[in-house]
Amino acid sequence: MRYQRKEGLAWRRLDNYAKLFPLASTKKYKTVFRISVVLKDKIEPEILEKSVKVALNKFKFFKVRMKKGIFWYYFENNPKNPIIEEENDYPCKFIDLPLNNDYLFKVTYFENKINLEIFHCLTDGSSAIHFLKEITYNYIEMKYLNNASTALTKEREVKYTVEDIYSKNYNKKIRTKRDATKAYNLKGRLLPPGVVSVIHEYMNSNKVREVAKAKGATITQFLTANLIYAIHEAGVKKDNSKKSIIIQVPVDLKKYFPSATSSNSFSYIDIKIDTNKISQFEDILKEVKKQFKEKLTEEELLKTIAVNLRLANNPFLKIVPLFLKKLVVSIAHKEVRKYNTTTLSNVGRIGIMAEYKPYIDKFLLLIAPESVEKIKCTICAYEEKMVFSFASVIEDKDVEYKLKELLENQGIEVQIEGNEV
Repeated sequence: MRYQRKEGLAWRRLDNYAKLFPLASTKKYKTVFRISVVLKDKIEPEILEKSVKVALNKFKFFKVRMKKGIFWYYFENNPKNPIIEEENDYPCKFIDLPLNNDYLFKVTYFENKINLEIFHCLTDGSSAIHFLKEITYNYIEMKYLNNASTALTKEREVKYTVEDIYSKNYNKKIRTKRDATKAYNLKGRLLPPGVVSVIHEYMNSNKVREVAKAKGATITQFLTANLIYAIHEAGVKKDNSKKSIIIQVPVDLKKYFPSATSSNSFSYIDIKIDTNKISQFEDILKEVKKQFKEKLTEEELLKTIAVNLRLANNPFLKIVPLFLKKLVVSIAHKEVRKYNTTTLSNVGRIGIMAEYKPYIDKFLLLIAPESVEKIKCTICAYEEKMVFSFASVIEDKDVEYKLKELLENQGIEVQIEGNEV
């Protein structure tokens, strides 16, 4: 996918998966995620603003605005400057594009933390992390390293494409159906509109790896099983529900289908456990490991791509005007979300160049919760600090504290931090 010329501005299409996000997005279903870096000193806004501008010159992929076509949205170059401001609201809010100089990302700061929030139609977590790292490197260079050396800057040269990994690997001959099992949805009194509760659970990544390895599991498998067990203990049993717990786990497709794209390149697998039949932790973990092994294959991921792109490639939908597309896709997405209990996204260990490590404390990741998936979960790690985060729109914190209890019972010390909602 290349940039083209239109009315004097370079423009490009959204990738085949991303084109559905602006159609489904509303103020209640925001499709926004946040990646944050916490430094060891208080942020200086003027330096941060310069850092973002320098990063944008390198990551021109982010210097776009979204426009309405007759049939689809598209991106074109954004000639405005990004707005950098102090954080004054809850995380992962709907990004009001006109109030954000039309940018599909938002940079805020609070004390010693830099937040990068992104509308998912622009890119995924992998590319967002690269962009935030570049902003952070620029900031550290300007504030502490006297603009660093040419060697350090050259080592960070960016090579990217805007290849549509979905179209490239889409096989319309694949015939598969979405699992029709409706998931258990967490119950609880909703917080006031716009309010998001955040809880970060910190643990030692080496200890988590050690415990997971002893059980023959990866970190993601181990923590997925613990989350399922926590939801069973704190939700399913209490509500006497007969529905299965279904965890949607995003997958970086570039690990399976090589690409240098900065566009969205993620898919997902659904881990489904009927805790009315399997309710002991070790049995849950065994089944989680089995499903990861079965579903994390090229063949299965191609099936998922086929299912996801079927709507975007529907011949009828292609010729429907944009305002009608938005109605159709919004209804379809609301229905699809009923098949997930929650999402658990693990971006893994975030690597940082050695020269910059002394100035960085940790990274944090959040995904916007919504009315169906009332809690969204994320994992990221930096050095020996791993963070399991919850973003929630319900008052009940039983799942969060049950997960802490389960991990501590397995010898993993957990410290909690939240926004006091």
